[in-house]
Amino acid sequence: MGAMRIASLSLQEQGAHWLMQLRGNWSLSAAPQIQAQLEHLPGPPPAAARASVTCDWSDADSPGIGSAWMLLTRLIDLGFAPPEIKHVGAPPHYLELLQKLGLERHAARAQPSSAPTLEEVVGGLGFWAVVQGRHAHGVVDFFGRILMVLAQAFSRPAALRSSSLVRHMYETGITAIPIVSLIAFLISVIVAYLGAQQLSRFGADIFVVDLVTISVLREMGVLLTAIIVAGRSGSAFAAEIGVMQLNEETDALRAMGINPIEVLVLPRVLALVLVLPGLTIIADAMGLAGGCLLSLVNLHIPLPQFISRMQESLAPTTFWSGLIKAPVFALVIATVGTYRGMEVRDSARELGRLTTVAVVQSIFFVILADALFAILFVQIDF
Repeated sequence: MGAMRIASLSLQEQGAHWLMQLRGNWSLSAAPQIQAQLEHLPGPPPAAARASVTCDWSDADSPGIGSAWMLLTRLIDLGFAPPEIKHVGAPPHYLELLQKLGLERHAARAQPSSAPTLEEVVGGLGFWAVVQGRHAHGVVDFFGRILMVLAQAFSRPAALRSSSLVRHMYETGITAIPIVSLIAFLISVIVAYLGAQQLSRFGADIFVVDLVTISVLREMGVLLTAIIVAGRSGSAFAAEIGVMQLNEETDALRAMGINPIEVLVLPRVLALVLVLPGLTIIADAMGLAGGCLLSLVNLHIPLPQFISRMQESLAPTTFWSGLIKAPVFALVIATVGTYRGMEVRDSARELGRLTTVAVVQSIFFVILADALFAILFVQIDF
């Protein structure tokens, strides 16, 4: 078997038309030689309305797809438009596909990249405002329907669905006690440890008790509990109701004359509003226990002295300022979770997306509400 011929090419000008002769080995193994020759081709063709080039493959051996793609991209770089690149002499069968890809590449590169205009910026801002307005309207309408069903419970107690309410109280409250207790205990230990490192420089170790007591009772206990519940129960609300939406169970309830808000939403909202204050009290107790343990082990503050100092640092409103926030946080988490669940349509992908949105928005609105409470408490000296 004879040796493969070395790949070569030549470009000849014929007025506005160019002819390229391809000779020798055009397989992938000859790619370095082909690349070198392509780089030494003459510059762009003379300016013409529709400059074209014809590639003659009749004398090319074993043409490979890689070599053919290198040829096409080089011709485009030289200024030949992809529709005006023609092939003769038994060209490879895949050239049609490569030609299409080259055309898309040429169109993408030819598209001008300019900064957005003022009209585009204003239009995008307006579109965002309209979408957010629709979401706000939907949330207000959803919350109003919850209040209407709750008002009906005064004349029709069965609307509260006591069995469903108790079940959701167990799932969102009792089963959450271990993780809430553990997180509150560990965070309190961390805060006490870091506070002790700083305060010991000034001989003020005893003020670690003040730091732990005030931070846990006013902020960390209720905030950590709400964030844990948002990730745990808020996502569950959105996922459960979302699956019912996909399975058309909510449509079946409406067909039977049953309000889905009464059956699916209200029990979850009431359950979370009732259990979150209890979880907050447990988190407060575990947080104080963590600070007490760290103070005993690291600072050698005995339990009676810790309790005495804790009572001195407490104001009449310290405990209540944290507990008051719990029902509000619970209402936010439950409303967002159930609202996003009722929004699910069409696909499991939408279910996953809205479940994630429910968790993120719940945590965001909880932190926003906590900031507003902080400003309010400062203003009223609470």
